[in-house]
Amino acid sequence: MESDAQFLEYLVKSIVDNPDKVVVNRKVDEMGVLLLLKVDPQDMGQVVGRQGATAKAIRSLLRIVGMKNNSRVNLKIEEPDGGTRSMPRREEAPVAEQQAEQKQEEAEKPEVQQSEVDKAVEDLNL
Repeated sequence: MESDAQFLEYLVKSIVDNPDKVVVNRKVDEMGVLLLLKVDPQDMGQVVGRQGATAKAIRSLLRIVGMKNNSRVNLKIEEPDGGTRSMPRREEAPVAEQQAEQKQEEAEKPEVQQSEVDKAVEDLNL
């Protein structure tokens, strides 16, 4: 096993709860080195991290290892069999998406004529 694959295996095994289920496959082609990582489905959250932060950090470290060996190293984390991606809850949705939804809801509301508003105000001033 090459040093980049060994490094990835060591790194991921130290992060996950089931290190015996970590599998690293290495493929070399004209684009460089592709490391395929497979872990236990229960460990996916630990490998990916919040908003992919851990996976990004691992990829950065692999790029450094690749530069040291004069190769381009890429990482693909294989999704477990039967894995489903869930949509984020509304509280987790980015602020821009929430604002866009609010604008769309406001645009869909029926427009009230100013004369109707004036009439309603007059009716209240009995």
